[in-house]
Amino acid sequence: MKLAVLDDYQGTAKDLGDWAQLSPGTDIEFFQDHIADEAKLVDRLKDFDMVMGMRERTPFTRSILSQLPKLKLLMTTGLRNASFDMEAATELGIPVCGAPGSGEGPTELTWGLIISMLRHIHEEEQRSREGTWGTTVGVGLKGKTLGLIGLGHIGSLVARVGAAFDMNIIAWSQNMTAERAKECDATLVGKETLFKEADIVSVHLVLGDRSRGLVGAAELALMKPTAYLVNISRGPIVDEKALIDALNRKAIAGAALDTFDIEPLPLDHALFKTPNTLICPHLGYVTEESYRAFYAGIIENVRAFTSGEPVRVVNTDVLASSQFRGYE
Repeated sequence: MKLAVLDDYQGTAKDLGDWAQLSPGTDIEFFQDHIADEAKLVDRLKDFDMVMGMRERTPFTRSILSQLPKLKLLMTTGLRNASFDMEAATELGIPVCGAPGSGEGPTELTWGLIISMLRHIHEEEQRSREGTWGTTVGVGLKGKTLGLIGLGHIGSLVARVGAAFDMNIIAWSQNMTAERAKECDATLVGKETLFKEADIVSVHLVLGDRSRGLVGAAELALMKPTAYLVNISRGPIVDEKALIDALNRKAIAGAALDTFDIEPLPLDHALFKTPNTLICPHLGYVTEESYRAFYAGIIENVRAFTSGEPVRVVNTDVLASSQFRGYE
């Protein structure tokens, strides 16, 4: 059996996973480079029985899956992956298994981005190296209003930290209740009110039909010129063109972004040219603790699948399908 571990950007997968737990007949290849071209990706993976995708770095569409007849097991770090065509995988008999992470990386990164943005840490570090000592005046958090779009697991923890900074916490999402907001030391407000009043708007939603493009030109126009936008969730939740326009016009004070419509972000992308924009390469879940948990889960998935008892199957209908490829 051949296993491909994709998008190992940092080259750490081999060391952070106990791959020796797999049977001696398992041939593992680790790939650091990202392939966006469909034909090249299919050519790389055509001889593999099992593939591990790192979060949503490499999408697996119906077209790609249909060109991989040898593929018996597709895996993702995390317990869901919006870039995998689950319907196609099920129809083709390919089980998709997830692997849980560990720690609170996204929460921690959210606050790292907020503090670096408001205190200009990333800018001052670079300018200090270049010989310019002290060029900006930062903004404090105490007494400011933090507007959270979403109060799920991550959003609620972000709220807790905001409360520790003595911030005013307001929140909104389509299904949020006043009771849930109160549980998180936040106040439920309307969507327009959140964008009008928040000094920092931070997005913490899952990408879906209702959240795609949720932060658009109209919402950005409501924000104060002194307000900041933070997005560590998924790029398409924010209308990228509208955000670029708002940043270029300095209609808002700045944006800290960890997720984008296209990843990796092309070097000639307009966001690299916008003023006061802090860009990270999707680091929310990138911690040693999370990676170790991901790879441990992947190894467990492979062992379970090859023993005929797959675990953490996301598309469970495939197990009863006559097309189920299974382990031979």
